[in-house]
Amino acid sequence: MSKGIGVVGLYVHDQDEALDFYVNKLGFVVHADARNGAYRWLTVKHPNQPTIELGLFQPQEPVMDAATAQTMREMVAKGAMPPLVLVVEDCKASYEAMRKNGVEFTQEPIARYGGVDANFRDPSGNGWKMIQG
Repeated sequence: MSKGIGVVGLYVHDQDEALDFYVNKLGFVVHADARNGAYRWLTVKHPNQPTIELGLFQPQEPVMDAATAQTMREMVAKGAMPPLVLVVEDCKASYEAMRKNGVEFTQEPIARYGGVDANFRDPSGNGWKMIQG
């Protein structure tokens, strides 16, 4: 019987750069950082949601062949992957704090759909929607 989701993975082009972004700019904490040859299992967690890990993985063998890995890197860089959603108490205040921390936004906070949201991307191109909730 399944116990639920433990890790949600993101493809990143540089794990060290992704680690710096998620820990130092978004405030996540490192959960696992282990290597097996060229493969690195790197996960972080949001401090207020300790049961789900965010995997910061490179598209590479043995998970996929070299041609597929290159295609995935290109798709991520173009922002083609579905966005993740970060829920915050105050979207405008979080936007200002994150901008001061070096996060580059693709959309400033906008009131719509009965709430406020903003968009940003990580250094690899993964999209995030920040929603006031």
